[in-house]
Amino acid sequence: MTFDTKIAVVLRDDLETWQKLNVTAFTVSGIAGTVAGILGEPYRDASGVMYLPMIVQPILIYEADAEKLRTVYTRARSRGLDFSVFTEALFATSNDEANRAAVAALPSDRLPLVGMAMRGERGTIDKVFKGVALHK
Repeated sequence: MTFDTKIAVVLRDDLETWQKLNVTAFTVSGIAGTVAGILGEPYRDASGVMYLPMIVQPILIYEADAEKLRTVYTRARSRGLDFSVFTEALFATSNDEANRAAVAALPSDRLPLVGMAMRGERGTIDKVFKGVALHK
């Protein structure tokens, strides 16, 4: 199946593995929680055990250095995309209120980004991620 949209996550390339996984989970949750119809039906195995639904389309994971990550941020904003962000400070917080306060403490041009997730039209996402490598 081909989708008219793409979901993309970009992670700063110097993160530890646990940090990359954490950032991916948190940033993608913003898409799952705000985009109508993005979740499929619950899963059921042959024994009848039910499992939670998942996002219905592939998620592309990219990696970038801090400068390229900032470029993705700037391009996404200039194209009016909605996206989630994860900053360095969020590794030291323990709840959503503290997370939001950490982001609110800095202006956008000074946010120490470590990851982002977004969903948009295929062509728009392609432009935002031009020159950014898929995660290895």
